[in-house]
Amino acid sequence: MSHKITLTQFLIEQQRGLPDASGTFTLLLNNIVTACKKISHLVNRGELIGVLGSAESENVQGEIQKKLDIITNDIMVNELNWTGHLAGMASEEIDEPIKIPEQYPKGKYLVLFDPLDGSSNIDVNLAVGTIFSILRCREGIHPEVQDFLQKGAEQVCSGFVLYGPSTMMVLTTGHGVNAFTLDQDIGEFILTHCNMRIPEDTSEFAINMSNQRFWEPPVQRYIDDCVRGIDGNIEKNYNMRWIASLVADVYRILTRGGVFLYPLDCKNPNKPAKLRLMYEANPMAFIIEQAGGLCSTGRERIMEIKPESIHQRVPVILGSKHEVERIMQYHQQG
Repeated sequence: MSHKITLTQFLIEQQRGLPDASGTFTLLLNNIVTACKKISHLVNRGELIGVLGSAESENVQGEIQKKLDIITNDIMVNELNWTGHLAGMASEEIDEPIKIPEQYPKGKYLVLFDPLDGSSNIDVNLAVGTIFSILRCREGIHPEVQDFLQKGAEQVCSGFVLYGPSTMMVLTTGHGVNAFTLDQDIGEFILTHCNMRIPEDTSEFAINMSNQRFWEPPVQRYIDDCVRGIDGNIEKNYNMRWIASLVADVYRILTRGGVFLYPLDCKNPNKPAKLRLMYEANPMAFIIEQAGGLCSTGRERIMEIKPESIHQRVPVILGSKHEVERIMQYHQQG
């Protein structure tokens, strides 16, 4: 039987290659892993323990919360606030940054997370996930909002956990992308996908076609050409995929290529973009770029955007390098 490398072993071996490493970062990731194992258990149990359905409340963005949105947020906070590794946290579900309780020491990292991405799918038993991003912070301080507003290029680590037929964690620390599958028998994440790479070319696109009439002209033209296939300007046939769960769509792109678009639209003038820069776009951009893909708004690199608020929304186009470049050309043409 071949030797199985656990996520903890993988992180420790990476740490040994860094002479100044203190082990704090590895311990922080282990705490995140523990939280995600707990969330995985709840997602898998679902209706059996009464955690599905609406909570009849709204989050900071005015979206109806599911019961699991609230429960998973509490799990992340309670698993991380006592560790001494963090200066502070921010959650997609909470308006302001989350302070570390006074009785606990303050660390040198910040964590931002979407505790249950794709939660609208949870009641119909489709894949959901957790997304997280880790930033550096001055040690021992009480961080203000401004301390969180770092460009995506400054991330120390980003990752997501996909709760599907199997539970998988996809992770980058800036040295490639690796995926780990949760072995339920031993309760450990095992390395199953090494150095994941996104094919540079693709003939698959993922987009919510119901919003087509609200898109900007460059996206309209691109999708029209995809639909026309060999009869259009691109001269190849495309397939469309759309799961409506960012973690699931990104995982598919990591494993077989493709392009994902959630562009600007005029459906709701108060929310011209859907995805959040700090909780979704930046961590996914870090992963996608480390796997050889691109992530753009159509006009600029996601990871170079200077955040203006912790709940800022941005258009997102990510995936296979050559296809994202093609879409950027459509935007340049106006």
